[in-house]
Amino acid sequence: MKKPKQKLLLSATAALLVSGSAVHAESYQPPDQYSQTGSQKITELKGTIDIINNKLLASGQLVNGAVGYATVGRVVIDDALDGGKITTAQFVAYEAALDKVVAHDYATASNAAELFTQEHSAAMNQLTLAVDLLTSATSVLATATSVSAVAAEADTKPEQVALQDMLQTDEYSIQASEVATYNDAVDNVEKYAQQAGAFMAAANNTDLTASIDSYTATNNLVAGNYTAITYTQNVDEFVITWSGNGTGWSGYLTDDMKDATAIYGANTYMQQHGTPIKDM
Repeated sequence: MKKPKQKLLLSATAALLVSGSAVHAESYQPPDQYSQTGSQKITELKGTIDIINNKLLASGQLVNGAVGYATVGRVVIDDALDGGKITTAQFVAYEAALDKVVAHDYATASNAAELFTQEHSAAMNQLTLAVDLLTSATSVLATATSVSAVAAEADTKPEQVALQDMLQTDEYSIQASEVATYNDAVDNVEKYAQQAGAFMAAANNTDLTASIDSYTATNNLVAGNYTAITYTQNVDEFVITWSGNGTGWSGYLTDDMKDATAIYGANTYMQQHGTPIKDM
């Protein structure tokens, strides 16, 4: 038997809530843009993001309350949910702060360890986005595969007819495009996890960083002025390009490789202990 729509709405809107009392967005006053340091620009951006986050919190609380009132026959007044909206001024402030951070010339890596650490941070950001996309793609398929529970109990004609009806909807059937999206998402998680792990392993490998530092010193190069860097796992090789010339370093991460069996083991360890360690 299907649940009433109002109960489904209440469950959905409850997911928007964050514990704590309502927080009202306040105006953020950034320092003079012409005297801002790079750190101050980041602080300004954080301030504008916090304001938007407060709006999201307020929106979740207002929506949940409004749906509750709608369920029991109470009427919310016009503009009652405006406190959950992001204003034009707030968005413009965020956009301006974002542009300043993106455009700022932050410190260039002075050695190989710093270079790899910066690349690790960038790859981890991409990995976070990839995991988010995989989570979304997984949710779509999980909804479709949940029909198996209905199939397991479909032992009467009416239940079997109901199952047929479900299977003919997009929500409860798997589409080829959804499978492709899911598989692409898995590939991207592997790609960025591999890159991030390799860059961190490289940053901690003193033999590798010493070799690169020696190369840049000999050729009068600044480590952070590279124009491209790649890592190819199946040959264990980094190629770094300075001034149009690519130079490779290979064979340094052999002891850091992990196969699927090890990854399953790492998952088990993290479920039990929470924090990952190198030798999981």
